[in-house]
Amino acid sequence: MKNIIEISHLSKSFGDIKAVQDLSFCVREGELFAFLGTNGAGKST
Repeated sequence: MKNIIEISHLSKSFGDIKAVQDLSFCVREGELFAFLGTNGAGKST
């Protein structure tokens, strides 16, 4: 199956705060993927 989403080495900081560091993943066609976290954690940012 082909990848429909592919992220490689993603990092994001807000000033000195590292929100994400070196995140890599792929989602293949037909797979289900979800970000889990508490309210206000920035999942949709």
